[in-house]
Amino acid sequence: MAIKTDDKLLQQMLYDPSRREEGFRMLMRQYGRTIYWHIRRIVVGHEDAEDVFQETCIKVLGNISSFRGDGSLLTWLYRVATNEALQHLRRQAHLFQSIDSLGDTLAERLKAEAMLHENEAVIIFQNALLTLPTQQRIVFNLRYYDELSYEEIARITGKSVNTLKTNYHYATEKVKSYIKEHSR
Repeated sequence: MAIKTDDKLLQQMLYDPSRREEGFRMLMRQYGRTIYWHIRRIVVGHEDAEDVFQETCIKVLGNISSFRGDGSLLTWLYRVATNEALQHLRRQAHLFQSIDSLGDTLAERLKAEAMLHENEAVIIFQNALLTLPTQQRIVFNLRYYDELSYEEIARITGKSVNTLKTNYHYATEKVKSYIKEHSR
């Protein structure tokens, strides 16, 4: 079903300029929430996620003609969103050595945005994810939350499947270790 819908949306956006915006709105209705939460898991804060989501929408709308169709439209959207989120983190990290050094800053943002009804286990899990290097966290999120295959993640990140499997394995071990240490 999604493939036919994706093809229809692409046809509207690429070959019918009068319906381009309508096609884009349909695209965002179908995938916008998924892409927003993907971005949010990378940048953590709602306001930052909103900003990155808007930048992603602008990039998608402006570059839809560059979609080659070698993967699904959703995979392409993930790639654009991931690149925009990483670019956002790089801009934030300009005072630091790397985006991986933003872990404490992101953890503080998570703490500030944690709702009162969040249970302790969820907060511990989220903090565990923020201790991961950025690339491991992205792979973990795409695999754990979005349930994407390694092949799909490879198309999104440009990394090899074996590298992704290794990153996911190490991320899982680090998360388990963090949870064990902080759940006592």
